[in-house]
This record gives sequence, C-alpha cells and structure tokens, in this order.
Amino acid sequence: MILWHRHSCLCLIETRRTQAQTGVSVPHKPGFWKIARQGLTMHFYRRNLPHIESFNATYFVTFRAKGVSYLPPATRSIALKHCLFENGRRIELHACVIMPTHVHLLFTALENERGEPFSLAEIMKGIKGPSARNINKLLGRRGQLWQDESFDRIMRAGEFQNKLKYIIANPMNAGLTSRPGEYRWLWIQQAQARVPVPHKARAAVHKSK
Repeated sequence: MILWHRHSCLCLIETRRTQAQTGVSVPHKPGFWKIARQGLTMHFYRRNLPHIESFNATYFVTFRAKGVSYLPPATRSIALKHCLFENGRRIELHACVIMPTHVHLLFTALENERGEPFSLAEIMKGIKGPSARNINKLLGRRGQLWQDESFDRIMRAGEFQNKLKYIIANPMNAGLTSRPGEYRWLWIQQAQARVPVPHKARAAVHKSK
C-alpha cells in the first residue's frame, strides 16, 4: 500500500492500484478514514491528495516553501528546531535536512496512548504550523509559508538506507557544501543500526496532555 505523491495524475493511478489490490475504495471526501478488511487495517487522510497510512511504517516526507522563494539561514534553523522538537513526541526521527526551498524528513510515527500511530496530519501540523509562525515572525511577514500538501512515501523493504543516503547527499548535490558534516541544517540519528519499528511515545508526553 504505497503512495508516492508527486502529481495529481500519478496520485490517481496509485489510488486506483491500491483499490484494485485491496478491494477497498479510497474515500473521496476530505477527512480521516479507517477501514479494516481481511485482517488489514488501513488509514486514509485526504486533503487535496489522499495520504495512505499504515501501522509499522517509516515515512519519507517532503514539504516545500510556498510563501517565500528562499529560506535564509536563520529560518532554516527554526525549521530544524521544530522538526527536532517532535522527535520522541509524535515521531522517531531518523534524519532530516532543511534546504533553502524544501524540507526532507525520514521518520517512524510513534504510538499514542491508544496504541495507534500518530497520523501524518497530526505530525505535519505539529511541525509546519509552529515553524511557519516563528519564521513569519522573524521575517516580519504574514500568510502561508509552507505548501498545504506534503509528499510522502511509505518505505518498502530496502528503501530506508537509500532515502537516508539521499537526505545526506542532498546539500552536496545542491552545491551547498562539499561534505555532509559541514551543512548545519542536516540532522542524522546516531547509531542507526536497522530500520526501526514504531513504539509508544515517551510517557512524559501523555502526562502533559
């Protein structure tokens, strides 16, 4: 149940493929949907593009700046701070990079007190909303900073390391640095031995709710 969001046409093709494989019709109305069929539970979140979510999934997510053409260094620091703030709260963050025009994240959704993973909508709102407010404040502007939609892909077996390498190489490929360790807005989880599996968020998070 993989959905790689790039363009509306590709999204529609993948949606139909998912329907054909599972026999489950992807909802067309905005909102959250949970469907169980033949022992398989699927979560759907739809805004403009349908986002398919799965238990035990690690996500590669990209979101882009919309309100500004270039993110100055100070704004990238703010965006990185908010990505790291969610680490251990709603996500286990494996890697992230804040580029001048977009952000890449590689993470596994943590579970809430009901034993269900936090939804992509919750996770992205927690990162994009506060970071946009603080960046706008710094720049003395108002209005939308990030695109509404994020482009996400559930990692298949063997894809995790490829996406991790992609994130690490992104600043070098863009000509922003000659070595990954020199780019200030790249963060990599230490001692990453294997693709992790979801686990519950820290108890302190639940106590504060």
